[in-house]
Amino acid sequence: MQKMTESQIGAALAKLPEWSETGEAIQRTYQFKGFVEAMAFVNRVADAAEKANHHPDILIRWNKVTLTLSTHDAGGITKKDFDLAGKSDKLTA
Repeated sequence: MQKMTESQIGAALAKLPEWSETGEAIQRTYQFKGFVEAMAFVNRVADAAEKANHHPDILIRWNKVTLTLSTHDAGGITKKDFDLAGKSDKLTA
């Protein structure tokens, strides 16, 4: 998978407004009612990530979950990151 250009990243971020670029990655923090809901979300993301063979960095702080996505073998942000970001957004319910 090829690394995206800054203009491609900007266009993709416009479609996922809760996400932001941070260095060579995209990132979003989700907030849930409590720890159990946050962990349930992490498990749903883990299932989606495993199916896509694309694994995010995950930071869990009680009711907050931060996902950081980067395609390490491409050296930065690719379409694969935005695909998983979009899937993750749909898994919040």
